[in-house]
Amino acid sequence: MSTPHIRPMQAADRDAVVQLLADSDPWKTLGYTSTDWNRIFAPIPQGRDAIVAVVDDTVAGVGLIREKFLLGDYLELLGVAPWARNTGIGGALLAHVERAVFARTKNLFACVSDFNTTARAFYQKHGFQEIGPMPDFLIPGSSEMLLRKTAGPARKG
Repeated sequence: MSTPHIRPMQAADRDAVVQLLADSDPWKTLGYTSTDWNRIFAPIPQGRDAIVAVVDDTVAGVGLIREKFLLGDYLELLGVAPWARNTGIGGALLAHVERAVFARTKNLFACVSDFNTTARAFYQKHGFQEIGPMPDFLIPGSSEMLLRKTAGPARKG
């Protein structure tokens, strides 16, 4: 597999992004469908940074970043196509996000479902700390874990 090219999402990427997410867990387990993803990505979300990782002209991953969340930015979504997992694409997307975020703020937040042990390990490996659970946030009986990676305090003492 060739090195991913990470770039801003374009309208022409929408169908591939929707399919990638609709075919993937944890979103299937959380009840998200193609209809939900079409609503989110048509048009490309305004006021957010939407990026894709492209390998051999095929969308292999997607990231969605909301600026100004708490005292930092929030990684709303990081998804990698099932066929592209464990190839470094998620890490490349996250590194791209971190470079952009830490150039403007000190904190990057994300959420991960408590049952998604693979994603929890991924974020921990990349320096995120679990802040705490939000029980029954998306589906009954499951928590979303708030995560934070920091470059230091938001304010200088």
